[in-house]
Amino acid sequence: MQLSQNEDHNFSLSKFESMLKTNDVLFFDSNEFEGIIFHYLETGKFALAKKAVKLGLEQHPDASVLKLFKVEILIFEDKLTEADTLLNELHELEPSNDEIYIQKANIFSKQDNHQMAINTLKTALDFTSEEAEIHSLMAMEYMFLEDYENAKLNFIKCLELEDDDYAALYNIIYCFDFLEQRKEAIEFLNLFLDKHPYSEVAWHQIGKQYFDLKEYEKALTAFDFAIISDDYFVGAYMEKGKVLEKMSRLEEAIENYHITLELDDPTAFAYLRIGKCYEKLKKYNLAIDFYSKAVDEDPLLDKAWIAITDFYTQKLNYSKALYFINKAISIDSENVLYWKRFAKINNRLNFIEEAEKGYKKAIELGNYELETWITRCDLLINLGEYETALDTMYQAIEFYPETAEIEYRLAGLYFCINQGDRGYYHLKNALKIDVEYSIIIEELFPEIFKRNSIKELINKQA
Repeated sequence: MQLSQNEDHNFSLSKFESMLKTNDVLFFDSNEFEGIIFHYLETGKFALAKKAVKLGLEQHPDASVLKLFKVEILIFEDKLTEADTLLNELHELEPSNDEIYIQKANIFSKQDNHQMAINTLKTALDFTSEEAEIHSLMAMEYMFLEDYENAKLNFIKCLELEDDDYAALYNIIYCFDFLEQRKEAIEFLNLFLDKHPYSEVAWHQIGKQYFDLKEYEKALTAFDFAIISDDYFVGAYMEKGKVLEKMSRLEEAIENYHITLELDDPTAFAYLRIGKCYEKLKKYNLAIDFYSKAVDEDPLLDKAWIAITDFYTQKLNYSKALYFINKAISIDSENVLYWKRFAKINNRLNFIEEAEKGYKKAIELGNYELETWITRCDLLINLGEYETALDTMYQAIEFYPETAEIEYRLAGLYFCINQGDRGYYHLKNALKIDVEYSIIIEELFPEIFKRNSIKELINKQA
């Protein structure tokens, strides 16, 4: 009885793996080796693919396809010179083999010579029967060069050649988005929909374009058509929910988010959006319930922790807000958004040392907003840590030179540590920038403000 192609392939794999276990040397024809190597590369079993290439070339030393697999492995291992030498030998024998040019282009790409990769792929077009694949590879090279216009044109050619290539369609829209060509993207998608009126992906993408343009009625219509084309399309229900939220049709938004939960595994994002809707509807118990489901479903979704923390902050329930932000930090201690909230909540609770710690950590994690520097400085002044406060202001001034809020604080701090010359220097600088902010001295350094010399200087500038 003749084996089917799939059964034959499975038999070859089993036979090959059995040979490796027993150290017997069995014969395979070159086509069998091709199938075995391709399978291992596709499934990420690189060591087995490499072993199959070696054994295959020992049995079929002239098989060009096996040599090309060897080239692919050499490139993967960054042995580019060796791969290029083997490709040159193959080119002498088979100058019209498109795969040789594809692998040549791959080498150029690995060497960051993307223009040469593109030129080589253009040559491959003369010999290939898989034009769509070549245009896709060329498009990716153009993206490496940040030439999104040419990348887009090549992805469009892919789609013209294979109209069900949704990866190309997504990439086309990505290029339109990067080029900020939203209206052009809509025109393109409309032309595509003229030919493929039931393409749920195209309707979904055109809906997202209208959403970004804030044309919510048109976006809603597009997502409805995506759902008509495929009523199991979870992404369309999710996007429709977002549009309905923007239109303040919150109950309908909730319905659509619930549909996503029924059609697929629950997502933290859907729970979060439902919670947001209930909060806007003032159904606070339900809001908290869904925020809790969101953080249970995905503890790394920072938007969910922030939502529940902000909810309690707005209700002035700072102790609960602090409880949840501490839980969030225990899961992800490198999230700057968490530390900013940690600092603000502790500040509201008058836990000065903890608040200062939060702002310090936020700065360490790259939050360089002026408010962060200044608030930390004010807390350090409150704690009497003048030297550290000075260091903080000098760090801040690198990002915000000639800023009145910083100069007044530097002035007050130098007066506090009895360095009057520096204090007057910074006070004069501050007054030149903006005299209105002189209230900072009065509020943060009331004893300094009482000095006649300080009052006279301020009044003179005013």
